Formats: sequence, C-alpha cells, structure tokens
Amino acid sequence: MKQSKFNIGPLMLLLLILVGCSTKNSVKYGPQSFYQEGFTAIVVAYEPEMLALLETIEGDPTAKIVNEYTFKGVRYRLGTYKERPILIFATGISIANAAMSMQMAFDYFPVDQVVYMGIAGAVNPKWQPGDVIVPERWYYHDESVYSNPKLEDDGGYILPEFYISFLKDQKERQIDDPHVPDYKPFRFIHPDDVLIIKDGMEEPSAKAYFAATPRLLEAARAAIKKLPPQSILGERFSKLSVGGNGVTGSVFVDNRNYRKWTREVFNAEVTEMESAAVGQVCEINEVDWVIIRSISDLAGGQEGVNDEHIYDVEASRVAAALLFALLDEL
Repeated sequence: MKQSKFNIGPLMLLLLILVGCSTKNSVKYGPQSFYQEGFTAIVVAYEPEMLALLETIEGDPTAKIVNEYTFKGVRYRLGTYKERPILIFATGISIANAAMSMQMAFDYFPVDQVVYMGIAGAVNPKWQPGDVIVPERWYYHDESVYSNPKLEDDGGYILPEFYISFLKDQKERQIDDPHVPDYKPFRFIHPDDVLIIKDGMEEPSAKAYFAATPRLLEAARAAIKKLPPQSILGERFSKLSVGGNGVTGSVFVDNRNYRKWTREVFNAEVTEMESAAVGQVCEINEVDWVIIRSISDLAGGQEGVNDEHIYDVEASRVAAALLFALLDEL
C-alpha cells in the first residue's frame, strides 16, 4: 500500500475520529468504510511493552494521545506523533487475541500501516537479552499434525493422506522458493502450512510464511544506523538487526530441544506468540506491516526457571526506541 502523506493537528484528528471513526452510535458491527487516509498502528502484545510505548510518548513533546475507544474490552488509543495520526493498542498474548484485536482495528479505524513491537525468546543462541531483531518473514511453528506411532518399532508415525501428499510437493516448492521450510517432524509433531483465503481467491491456499513489507524493513535498517547505542542494564550494548525468520505459536517455548528444531526447520532467529497472526491479518487486509522483537531470553536455554521476567521491561524499552526511530524514517 502507498505510504500515508496525511498530516493533521490534534483538533483535525479529533474531528476525523468523531466523523469517520465513531462506530458505537452509528452501527453495531464492523467492518466500516473509510474515506480518509489513515493511521499508523503502533501495536504491542502486553503490559510491559505498552508501558515502554506510553513512557516514550509522555517524554516526547511531539507525541500525544488525544482520545481512546474500547471495543469488546480492547482499548484503542488515538493520537499523533510529529503531527501524524497514530493508533496504539495491545493485542493481548496469543495467536487468537492478536488476530481478533488486529482485525477489529482494521474494521473500526482507517489503518495504513502497522508497526508491531515486543519481546521474544531467542532461537538463535547468538542473540542475548536486549538484542533487537526485525525479521523479514514469520512462520507458524505449531501449525501441524499430531500423529500416532506406527505399530512396528521403526520410529515412524502414521500420517494422514493429505499430509503425505503435502510432503511430496515440498522439494518442488523449495526450488521455487528457498524460504519454504525444510519440514521434518519433532517426534509426533509434523509441521504444516497454514491455509488462508482473501479477496480474489476462489478457495483457500496453503501459505508457508508471511513476509513483512520491504519499505518498512528498509526504514528499520535506516533507523538502526541512526539510533544511539542502547545499554542493557549497564551490562552491554544491544545488537540490532534486520532480516531472517521468526516463528509464532500458541505455546510459550521453554524447551531447548524444541527450540533447536525450530532453528533447523524454519531457520528461525526468534520465537513468540503473535507475529505470524499479525502478518496474516495484515496480508489479508492488504495493510503494510513490520514487526520488531527484542530478546528477553534464550527459549528453553536456561537451567531451572526461565528468566525472561528479568529483561522484559528493559528489552521492551530498546524495542520502543527502535520503533520510534523507524517512524522517524517514514
């Protein structure tokens, strides 16, 4: 989609909200139709990430929140950043919450582009807490078949016919697209594509991954070059990188063997619980998007209890710094 050239002040934004975005009194259900250029949606998953966003806005004289709406329990804050309209909300943790609240945002507000940020577990062990990755592609790691073992003790599993047919096509698909995963099972778990449907499609189609918008990836690269060094609790400076793959699932990955498997199959850098769903909803709605993830832990890499809670606030702060630097590039 085209980049918005929409520049308005707070009063004009309020008028736009009241005239173009108010849905509570006019109709009961979305989606709505909009006739003005739209918002940059600044989105997180949960509270520590939202606090980092709000603190940045409160400390920036060019940023403000001017109104808010709540739909089905989800709070959508509307405001401006350097006179550009922004929509801020938290999806909630998990694929289902991310998909629901993101689609609601598109139904109730005119959104041009999405910049999502939050913490994630590292899959690639080279990343440390506070490092920031902006992946180019996002995969579902647990879209899969759970199968029974064969009666013969050969380590094999009984697979349904549709999955056997799916596996036969993989080599040809990888020739056409090197980013198609090298699917192999993790014990009884056999990974699969997700099926999507959108306007213009007669029937659902298999999709291996969702690719972030190149324009926004380039903005992230430019932002990293200009961003001052980010200290992590006074221990080290954050490494920031654009590229590679992320994986999303409906589980909190805290198992080192499963993490290593996602690295082998998806060549993943990070793992979390929302991004592929965000990418899917954006693609279906034809909205530009990019996702920033800051490392809170090495997924399942620790001995004992996971320590992601130690770094979640600090990692969110660095991700927020990159997010606003990215917005400056737009």
